[in-house]
Amino acid sequence: MILEAFVLALALCVDSFVVSATSAFKSKMSYRHGILMAVVFAFFQGGFPFLGAMLGAAFRDMIASVDHWVAFGLLLAVGGKMVYDAVCDVPDDRQLDVSRFGVLCLLGIATSIDAFVVGIGLGLDKGFGQIAFIVAVIAVVTFVVSMVGVALGKRNIPVPERVATLLAGLVLVGLGVYTLIEHLTA
Repeated sequence: MILEAFVLALALCVDSFVVSATSAFKSKMSYRHGILMAVVFAFFQGGFPFLGAMLGAAFRDMIASVDHWVAFGLLLAVGGKMVYDAVCDVPDDRQLDVSRFGVLCLLGIATSIDAFVVGIGLGLDKGFGQIAFIVAVIAVVTFVVSMVGVALGKRNIPVPERVATLLAGLVLVGLGVYTLIEHLTA
């Protein structure tokens, strides 16, 4: 479960990593502001899957016979969307003022929508203790990865956004397939 939580966390925080690196590069932010950005991203990346998991757990008994299919479908949809976005490479030239806390919160929410959906699948499949552990891992990994993004951005090191998004999407699809196979062979 530790490896699964870590891999899931890495896949979910790719967008936070890319936004952190890009923001640090474009705005020349301070490390202090980078820490604030990483904390905000970690808060939302950890909070959204927790909320999703609570929703999934609430409906667990109603869909217990097909919960593995629902979890598979959710992971396939989120991962497939990430793969699609990476392959199609839709440019986004919007410039946001990341010095404002409200903008950081909006970015935190925007980068965490996929984590909410994945959280629904967690709630269908995992117990509360497992969910709490996975959510904590997601938050910590997001903080660390966002800080790495800030450090790279401040050093003008390019981040391969398409490759990172493609790999993250493939990992989520792989976790969905793993979940389905695990339930079908049990």
